Amino acid sequence: MNNIFSSLKIRGAELRNRIAVSPMCQYSAENGFPTDWHLVHLGSRAAGGAGLIIQEATAVSPEARISPEDLGIWSDDYIEPYRKITDFIKSQKSVPGIQLAHAGRKASTYSPSKGSGEVKPADGGWQVYGPDGEAFSPNYPKPNEMTKTDIDKVVSDFAKAAKRSVKAGYEIIELHFAHGYLVHQFYSPLSNKRKDTFGGSFENRTRTAFEIVKAVRDVLTEDYPIIARISCTDWVEGGWTIEDSVKFSSQLKDAGIDMIDCSSGGNVMKAEIPLGPGYQVPFAERIKKETGILTGAVGLITSPEQADQIVRSGQAEVVLMGREFLRNPYWPQQAAKKLGFDIDIPHQYLRAK
Repeated sequence: MNNIFSSLKIRGAELRNRIAVSPMCQYSAENGFPTDWHLVHLGSRAAGGAGLIIQEATAVSPEARISPEDLGIWSDDYIEPYRKITDFIKSQKSVPGIQLAHAGRKASTYSPSKGSGEVKPADGGWQVYGPDGEAFSPNYPKPNEMTKTDIDKVVSDFAKAAKRSVKAGYEIIELHFAHGYLVHQFYSPLSNKRKDTFGGSFENRTRTAFEIVKAVRDVLTEDYPIIARISCTDWVEGGWTIEDSVKFSSQLKDAGIDMIDCSSGGNVMKAEIPLGPGYQVPFAERIKKETGILTGAVGLITSPEQADQIVRSGQAEVVLMGREFLRNPYWPQQAAKKLGFDIDIPHQYLRAK
């Protein structure tokens, strides 16, 4: 029986345990470049014992950023700065992953510590794009409806970003198809009112996602793993549903995706989300059972017993944690002690074992 400290092989990557650091925006980049904050933030969680460290949403183009302080990987100039981070993560026997992202209509907004809503071009913002011309909310920027040329550019940007990610030392790529960002905007009927081949039917609304997956898969070696983070439901009547996600995940598996990171929401302002411990775990369990693809569970997972039970019971292969890792970079070490596992820790910390 697997547990959270069992190893897991995903194509050519091997995780020493099933504990992953969920990608969390730090809003600390400088012109898209990582700073010492990112090295310390990600590196400390690797030293803390997580098997997989997924770097925050990293924009595939300047206009793909959520905020001006987001990380980017739209130029080869970013490769070497990221290598410092990935080299350290690997030195701690953790696997470095990167989440590639495009914010779509939720781009050009203030980072949480600086305000909310649109950053106007005069203040360092930029024109944003989306499936149609509808803004996310009244204080968000109004997007230009994307043309086929715009969509083709996004697909190409993802592929180029994937190639740079490999050169920068990342061993797993996660495609950000969730939380109301561009690809989610396309597949949800709540945010896609197009009348062409990228709107209307399920097949048309998911077309952008599959074009990105194919372009990324084509530039990677056969043994390189790809994860897709999806929003399993919009939590709104008439929106995207878990049934849609099961179908989507099955098709993503056939297209070359290796694991589904099962999140939810983020696409509309007034969704009523029933928050509670492990509230999204049933999504991971259902998608795994009905499609056979590996899944990751995320969302208000905090205790070692809770995380271990998710893996032991077969609800998901991986447990991703966000806020708990912000509180405690060394959660895996403390979880191992509580659950009775003996794990390797950095020799610098042995006196505290």
